[in-house]
Amino acid sequence: MSLMESTMVPLGTACPDFTLPGVDGRLWSLHDFHTPALLVVVMCNHCPYVQSVDDRLNALARAHAGHCGVVAINSNDAVAYPDDSFEAMRTRARAKGYVFPYLWDEEQTVALALGAVCTPDFFLYDSHRRLMYRGRLDDNWKDAARVTRQELREAIEGVLAGQDPRETQHPSMGCSIKWRPR
Repeated sequence: MSLMESTMVPLGTACPDFTLPGVDGRLWSLHDFHTPALLVVVMCNHCPYVQSVDDRLNALARAHAGHCGVVAINSNDAVAYPDDSFEAMRTRARAKGYVFPYLWDEEQTVALALGAVCTPDFFLYDSHRRLMYRGRLDDNWKDAARVTRQELREAIEGVLAGQDPRETQHPSMGCSIKWRPR
């Protein structure tokens, strides 16, 4: 496991277009999401940082259903990391009861276009699909009971209220994306 922090892509950056297969058997694209906000999460199955927060992510998606779309994208090299294979993604999504699409970026082009470097890496976009938040979920990835600040939830609520993004945003932290040999 190689610990990384998100690169803090410039606010206002446009969300890259994508069309990727989901574990639900359909192709998903950016244009399938019509909510006033969209959260794109780069994650995977095997990362302990993701495993520690995926229930919180699922709860966040439920709490903002209809207002903030959520889509998770796995870009890890499944050859080197079989726990992140498409079939393993299906199994994990069913076991965890994900309420959001879980997509496979086998070619890793979406992760590159997003500027993602770690799992989880969070990118929150407004209705024009401009980046408004790129940071951590909250202030305690390890223990939900010790969270004192839910930064991503606050950012979603700010976007939905039409507020400008906060200037101070703390990077997400997690395992490095497992890039395929190029």
